[in-house]
Amino acid sequence: METERVWDLPVRGRAPAAVAEELVRRLSGVSSATACAKLHAQGIRRTFVSGPRPLTPGQKIAGRVRTLQFMPQREDVASGLGHEHVERHTALWAVLEAVEPGDVLVVQAFGSPHTGCFGDMLVRYFQRKGGAGIVVDGCVRDSPRVRETGLPVWSTGATPHYASQAELFPWAYDVPVACGGVLVLPGDLLVADDDGPVVVPRARAEEVIAAAREHEEWERFSRSRIEEGGALADYYPLTERTRAEYERLRRAGTA
Repeated sequence: METERVWDLPVRGRAPAAVAEELVRRLSGVSSATACAKLHAQGIRRTFVSGPRPLTPGQKIAGRVRTLQFMPQREDVASGLGHEHVERHTALWAVLEAVEPGDVLVVQAFGSPHTGCFGDMLVRYFQRKGGAGIVVDGCVRDSPRVRETGLPVWSTGATPHYASQAELFPWAYDVPVACGGVLVLPGDLLVADDDGPVVVPRARAEEVIAAAREHEEWERFSRSRIEEGGALADYYPLTERTRAEYERLRRAGTA
C-alpha cells in the first residue's frame, strides 16, 4: 500500500529582495561589536547570535541573509534513512541552488552537537556559487577540509555526522529562523568577526553605518589620548569637555 505523504518538503519561503553591493561594502567596515551596540541604542536588543564561533579566527563577513531551517526528525514525515538519496531532495540542497553571490547562509540547528549541517563538498559548492559565509547554530563535518577552503564559517563545533544522521532534518529555507537565540529573517543583513555574528535589520543598516562611523572616529581619538596618558574617566566615554576637544580637532582635521 502506498504511504500517504504527510507534509510537502522542502518548505520554501519567499526569496529575499536584492541588496545594493555598496550598502554591503559600507557595512563590512562596521565591527560586530559596534553594530550590536548601535542597534541596542536603537532599541533592537537581541542581535548577537550566541554560540557559533569562527572556524578560522581573523575572518570577517557582511552580506544579505539566506536561511536554512533544520527541524526534529519524525519517521512518518522525514528521517535520515537512506540519506544519500533523501538529502539531495531536502532544503539543504535547495538552498545551495538558491544562493546568490554575496549571500550569508544562517542555519537553525538548535545547537545540536550531532548534526553536521555542512561538510567539505557542500561548503565547496556554496563557495563556488559565490556565498560569502555560513553561520550555523550547530556543527560542521570535515572541519579540516572546510578550513582549507578559506570560506568564513561560524559554528558551535565539529562532528563526524552528516546532516540527517542524528535527530534533525533539513526542513525549510528562506523562512524565519531562530539562530543562537536570535530571530533571523531572510533578507536581513549580517556582520560577523571574531566577536561573533550580529544580525542587522535591513531597514536599520544605514543608521547603523552612520552611527558606527561617528563612534569609531571618536574612539580612535579616545584611544590615542589614553595611550598618551589621559584619564579613562575623561576619554571613555567622552565628557562634555573632551567631546568639545574632539569636535574642535575633528573640524580642524587633526582628530
